Amino acid sequence: MPRRLNYFAANPKAVQAMIGVEKAVRQSGLEPRLLELVKTRASQINHCAYCLEMHTREARAAGETEERLHMLAAWEEAGCFTPRERAALAWTEALTRLPESGAPDSAYAEMAAAFAPDEQVSLTLAVIAINGWNRFAVGFRAIPGEPPG
Repeated sequence: MPRRLNYFAANPKAVQAMIGVEKAVRQSGLEPRLLELVKTRASQINHCAYCLEMHTREARAAGETEERLHMLAAWEEAGCFTPRERAALAWTEALTRLPESGAPDSAYAEMAAAFAPDEQVSLTLAVIAINGWNRFAVGFRAIPGEPPG
């Protein structure tokens, strides 16, 4: 599928705003491996090949295993994720599938039990950011493994 638009060149201010959000996520104090799981899972749901390639590579660099990356698509049935990771993944699913899920109380309660209030905001920002990046990459047909612009 050919790239539709170089969104970095078309509107650098918009991309810089997204980069600012991403910087806040990276500086939030949440574990890098956890963030990569969240980014990978949202990208799976959103069918974003560009972000899947990027975040599975970054997850491996952060120490994530191939087995857990393979199990991520079925994380609810997999026993290899910690309670904190499972809470983050449930929250990621709820917010990424917001029209269907409505962000249920059960997902929030699980996340709130595993994350301090400031971490809850940071995790939510991480989900917002990856969903935004997915929409740029899918919408403009970014090519996996190539610069996005």
